[in-house]
Amino acid sequence: MFGLNQKGVNGYAKVGVETGVLAASPVKLIVMLYDGAISACHSAVASMQRMDIEQKGAMLSKAIMIIESGLRLSLDRKAGGEIAESLDALYAYMSSRLAAANVRNEPAPVQEVIKLLLDLKGAWEAIDSNKATAQVLNQAKGTQQGYTQQAKV
Repeated sequence: MFGLNQKGVNGYAKVGVETGVLAASPVKLIVMLYDGAISACHSAVASMQRMDIEQKGAMLSKAIMIIESGLRLSLDRKAGGEIAESLDALYAYMSSRLAAANVRNEPAPVQEVIKLLLDLKGAWEAIDSNKATAQVLNQAKGTQQGYTQQAKV
């Protein structure tokens, strides 16, 4: 009678993701792309273990799409210079490893890509954390200056 309604659950999940995207900073959006690619890769490995070839292909295609159409296209090669070029090459490498894993049905290349994605995601999270810390410090500094001005009056 009160069974799990998968459509309803998926609807709530979609609304949550859409809300998260609308409220996210550019750095958070990049982290969300990494999360999506990592999740798709984990699902692909699980599908390989279950011998679910169709799901494996779908999940690897999703991961490649996120890497190519999300992460790779978001690179600003002009402003990013050498770092952007290195990331572009790394994203191309990841996509080729995932394509090879799909053809050969091998989880090892997918695990390699997961590790790379996790490392990059951690770096972006550190950037976001440092920005948040700087904002808090600037707010505290502004508040302190306000109190100093009031004390002089």
